[in-house]
Amino acid sequence: MNDRIFLEGIKFHGFHGLTRLEREVGVRLAVDVSLELDLEPSGRADEFNATLDYRKVHQRVIELGRGTSHKLLESFAISLIDVLLEEFAAERITVRVRKETPVLDGIVDSVGVELSREKTKEQPL
Repeated sequence: MNDRIFLEGIKFHGFHGLTRLEREVGVRLAVDVSLELDLEPSGRADEFNATLDYRKVHQRVIELGRGTSHKLLESFAISLIDVLLEEFAAERITVRVRKETPVLDGIVDSVGVELSREKTKEQPL
């Protein structure tokens, strides 16, 4: 599948990380989401109800990012993918999670992870 809906630079303050500072004070996070699905029907129909509502994807990312704290970005990314695959009609989802204020000695723009997963047979489209 080459068709995608993507959201880039969803930013929020979250409490993910290994250090006490990250888990109590928090960090600025940025999330990119790419959802692969067939966009032919919506492209031809030009109707909102024929496509995936990326506003709802944005809302879920913010809710999950501000919710349960994770020690690792990998854990947050997996939980995010699991929920998005369950709730949205995408065949494959890629998330990129960046910590924009990492606790490191020196200057680093961001650190992060990128994960991709496909919908299983148990998760209907």
